[in-house]
Amino acid sequence: MTTEQSDAAGGRAGSPSRPAAGDTPPDVTPDVGGGTDTATPPGGDGGADTDGAGADKAGTGGRAGTGGKASRDDRAGTDSRAEASKAESASAGTDGKARTDSSAEAGDEAESGEKDGEKDGDPWTAFGPAPEPVLTRPRRAVRAVGRFLVHEWPLAAVGSLALAVLMTWPTLRYPRYTLPQDYWDPSLQSWQVAWSGHILLTDPGQLWSSNTFFPEPWSFAFSDTLLGYAPAGMIGVGPEDALLRYNILFVLAHALATFGAYALARQLGAGRIGGAVAGASYAYAPWLLAQAGHLHILSNGGIPLALAMLARGHGWSLRHGYRPRRRHAGWAFAGWLVAAWQLSLGFGIGLPFAYLLAGVALVSAVVWFVRRRRVKRQFGRRLFLADLLGGLVFAAVGAALAVPYFKVAELHPNAARTLGDIQLYSPPASGFFTAPAESRIWGELHEGARAALPWHPEMTLLPGFVLYALAAGGLFFSVWRVRHRLFLLAGVLVTMALAMGTRFLGGRFTYVPLFEHLPGWNGLRTPGRMMLWATLLLGLLAAGAVTAFCARVRELAAERVPPWPGPWLRLATLVPLLLVVVEGLNVTPHPVVPRQPAVMRTVDGPMLVLPSSQNLDQPVMLWSTDRFQRMVNGGSGFTPESQAQAREFTVSFPDFASVDYLRRRGVKNVVVLRDQLGGTPWEGMLDRPVDGLGVTREEVGDAVVYRL
Repeated sequence: MTTEQSDAAGGRAGSPSRPAAGDTPPDVTPDVGGGTDTATPPGGDGGADTDGAGADKAGTGGRAGTGGKASRDDRAGTDSRAEASKAESASAGTDGKARTDSSAEAGDEAESGEKDGEKDGDPWTAFGPAPEPVLTRPRRAVRAVGRFLVHEWPLAAVGSLALAVLMTWPTLRYPRYTLPQDYWDPSLQSWQVAWSGHILLTDPGQLWSSNTFFPEPWSFAFSDTLLGYAPAGMIGVGPEDALLRYNILFVLAHALATFGAYALARQLGAGRIGGAVAGASYAYAPWLLAQAGHLHILSNGGIPLALAMLARGHGWSLRHGYRPRRRHAGWAFAGWLVAAWQLSLGFGIGLPFAYLLAGVALVSAVVWFVRRRRVKRQFGRRLFLADLLGGLVFAAVGAALAVPYFKVAELHPNAARTLGDIQLYSPPASGFFTAPAESRIWGELHEGARAALPWHPEMTLLPGFVLYALAAGGLFFSVWRVRHRLFLLAGVLVTMALAMGTRFLGGRFTYVPLFEHLPGWNGLRTPGRMMLWATLLLGLLAAGAVTAFCARVRELAAERVPPWPGPWLRLATLVPLLLVVVEGLNVTPHPVVPRQPAVMRTVDGPMLVLPSSQNLDQPVMLWSTDRFQRMVNGGSGFTPESQAQAREFTVSFPDFASVDYLRRRGVKNVVVLRDQLGGTPWEGMLDRPVDGLGVTREEVGDAVVYRL
């Protein structure tokens, strides 16, 4: 068929007259880039998909192609459809006439018409896409769930959880009877979660006046509170449920740390394997194995997750810079909420995070003010409101949590840290290359190096030799720009200098100014925990190197002829991740927690349990989670003077002076744990008489109760 015949056929089919080749319709503006200047649909990225657009235009068979010109293929398509329409009309007319003559002939004519239609129809119909099947509602739901489960983020969450279960094993083997590392601080933290859940359900106004350290007020603020875990504390009652709850949170904290660092690396521009390296190195760095008994330190996943959400909400990444079209106010607000939740877990790592966010907000405001006229739509109204409201929520949570701690500092001057305390816990530079005893790979090999450290539980700060190597490689081979690599390196060096406390140049230019001038910083006694930030930055450097390595492997696999080595080359990209995970393996002990004495389920408060000390009182706090009786006992980061006096006065218990002192303090019952007395100042107290003291004595299992 000639071009003229095609145009004539198009006219007979009723298609609108088209301009001659080279002409432009008056209502279509030529696009220099090769496409029509049309409106972008909502949610689109504003770019044209050339292949898809061409397919759509060919399918319409009559609309102009790129630049408003009709192609010869389009006219041929119009001709084919016109002939098909004519054949169908003729067939329909014949069919109608046949029906008026007789029903039998109608059937024959219909069959003949169908055959003619198939013969004379568009020959390209067989190459068209098959019609979409009509799915029922259950099948649509199953398909939606399947698509969700194979998405990157659900897979990342499930992978983080599975890795956490394996890397913390055997934490979940006997979760009602054991605790990781020891049963002192973990017992305290198990009680904290239980107390916050219990009191928020029964009497929220008494949250900060806990049942311990009687009769001291604000006693819940004597240490980091893990208040953000209060919803979990509302489930279950008693010590066994408290242990189960703690062990589950212990595993989930590792999973969240992995997922949060992965999300941050991905948002900044790293690939999937690079993000996985960043997540695993952040959650399972060898130095964190020494913190296995400190849930408030391990619960750090909210930091990178909040940063990832804030970066996503502001359309910013390290690799691609600022992209206004990718802004999302909802993500920014969610990031502030996650940051507030992280702060509620404790100021030990939350306070440096708060100052970091304040510094980022200040720098961002200055940058916006300088560039506000050079960049269009640099900051949208919704995003501004999200940041304003989110920042206010974060500040309000921080202020509300800070009030009890300021009260404690006012009532208990001995709770404040001194530069002498900081110096005691400041690690030397060798600590950055020394692993704790809980490391399966390096524990035994570094035994001599640990012995040379003044206080090795807080000074073994090795983030991993594999991580060091990957981060060093990331300085020279990475997807990050050179200035970003230098920025990350500077962050690593600064945070390491802060982690050394007063060991680096006496701390005069690093830790001491922060200690003296930043509110609340003098409450942080262990500078080595700043290694958390160095680990995160090292992980980002490593993620850049691994991402570049994976990209190079894909290029090599594509160039191979034949391509059979390709899968093996891609499998090699998992080696860095495997090495990071192996270096994080642990031999953390999981001791059995002493069982709750039966007397703790029957005796009322206010009470005193003897013997009493920092370590002995922490399991007693856990045992009180059945009834939360008020008690003098308690363990925290410092010892209140009233508690020290109680321990001093009761060394001679029972005698007149000690009984009189306890009565004036409001104590009604004294519980003596018989099997705990050996080697303590209270060792011979059960042999002393109570005649003339107005005190009754009762044996309850392995304990003795003195009722005052």
